[in-house]
Amino acid sequence: MEKTKEITLKQMQRKLWLLSVFKIPIIGFVKPKLLLLNEKESRVKIKLRRRTKNHLNSMYFGALAVGADVAAGLHVFYFSETMGHKVSFAFKGIKGEFIKRAESDVIFKIDQGELIREAILNSYATKERVNQSIDVVAIDANNELVANFVMIVSVKVK
Repeated sequence: MEKTKEITLKQMQRKLWLLSVFKIPIIGFVKPKLLLLNEKESRVKIKLRRRTKNHLNSMYFGALAVGADVAAGLHVFYFSETMGHKVSFAFKGIKGEFIKRAESDVIFKIDQGELIREAILNSYATKERVNQSIDVVAIDANNELVANFVMIVSVKVK
């Protein structure tokens, strides 16, 4: 099971773009930018612009949810590619805590990639669907916390 294939940030950004064009158009509408992706961490940035603003000139909570979704979901794609296995995944749940209004660009951070990797390995071993909670933090341009999310990622190796 433990194949390891190298995948670049540029390749993952392209896969994200393809996903937004062919499968999940709202991701393309929000236009998240992948800043960092490795076995442990992911960083995704969503710019505050007309498409992501609400009537209070802060980031709409739907755009914040897209950022949390992409930041957590990219690790599943990353490990699927590096391990060479097809993985079916969905988000089974989301819990969001909005601390303050996001009045600038927002960076979504995850440092729990190893939990997703373990869930995929566990699914491979048991041939069952595995659920894993992942914490996502959203930070604004002033490096202040604007939101916390708990995403429940559900994975099954085919």
